[in-house]
Amino acid sequence: MKTLIIIPSRMSATRLPGKPLLKINGLSIISHVVKKAKETNIGEVYVAAEDQEIINDVEQNGGQAILTSNHNKTGTDRIYEAIKKLKKKDIELVMNIQGDEPLINIEDIRILHKKMVKSKSKIGTLASNISDKTMFKKESVVKVITKESLKTSLFPEALNFVRKLSDSDENTYQHLGVYCYEIKTLENFVSLHQSQNEIKNKLEQLRALDNNIKINVALAKSSTIGVDTEEDFRAIKKIMEYNL
Repeated sequence: MKTLIIIPSRMSATRLPGKPLLKINGLSIISHVVKKAKETNIGEVYVAAEDQEIINDVEQNGGQAILTSNHNKTGTDRIYEAIKKLKKKDIELVMNIQGDEPLINIEDIRILHKKMVKSKSKIGTLASNISDKTMFKKESVVKVITKESLKTSLFPEALNFVRKLSDSDENTYQHLGVYCYEIKTLENFVSLHQSQNEIKNKLEQLRALDNNIKINVALAKSSTIGVDTEEDFRAIKKIMEYNL
């Protein structure tokens, strides 16, 4: 199956503006993610960005990037605009990797891709086990509740995505911001209006569930830290500098 990896990115993040170009070990966060995405060997990799400085950085570091408008409501809308502009033929699957997760596990992306190819699912995503119980109440950590418990061999459906839970429900996991879409489902998804549920919770995946589009969930081997705040950046920088 022909797959395209697209990484949406923008400079105007609310909590940490300019984060794609923050440097760790001499390389920007966005270019670290591009490097990881290329290492998966599942398809061509492009960054879709609304800022020319991101495009320049990615290209200077040997990556491919395409400029998109600054009117996209979500990362998925930005991805779809990039696909239309790229005019790539025969694309069957589109992998959406977040541009602020330089510690993303390459093997987890490959696992999700294999499950999508095998099951012919409409949308697939990743989740990991929650070891720290404080995460249930942390709104910045998105949780996914699945129909069955997550096991390496299974690819169960997501029942709901939530930001806050008073306690751990059965089959609740930490959602990781990686998606794989069947191309026709992606086209359908972006044509739908944002649902009230999506707007209220600031979770675009709820638009799919609210429109009866199934999302299957694969178990990730590791949970990653995204760069949302200055504190996250310092923590990730420390880990990556230590592992150099």
